[in-house]
Amino acid sequence: MKNQTNPSGNVLFLTHAAVIAALYVVLTYLANALGLANGNIQVRFSEALTILPFFTPAAIPGLYIGCLLANILTGCALPDIIFGPVATLLGALGTYLLKRRSKWLAPVPPIVANAIVVPLVLLYGYGIRPLWFSFVTVTAGEVISCGIFGMILLFALLKYRGQLFPEV
Repeated sequence: MKNQTNPSGNVLFLTHAAVIAALYVVLTYLANALGLANGNIQVRFSEALTILPFFTPAAIPGLYIGCLLANILTGCALPDIIFGPVATLLGALGTYLLKRRSKWLAPVPPIVANAIVVPLVLLYGYGIRPLWFSFVTVTAGEVISCGIFGMILLFALLKYRGQLFPEV
């Protein structure tokens, strides 16, 4: 946003963050209902939203809060409630910082952050072994969620960027 002191800009920022958080929770619930949101093999549809910091910085807190709420509401273990959102936050920050370089880099930070953090959460929070298998399966799920679904979303939103994410 161009002017952080503009009240309408602050309202727009908060609205974007809240909508993104809500979408994250709803999409995680959908994946959870299909048995895809938790465990060793995860394909969270909500992770496609991790490309949104490419369009708006409001996605950073929105994704963090959405992941935190989704993990609480789907009954995740405490390490997952704490460190899962941190991985999402790191990925969102990375996407935001890389947005000027190339749109093709948008899914890379969330894939890397989750590929490193989530297998450790699975090991220490749920006792899922072997660790190497979790690294493989979580990375594959993130490539599907962020790399494929996220890039489909990114290209779909590019056309409507000005209407959906106006700079105030």
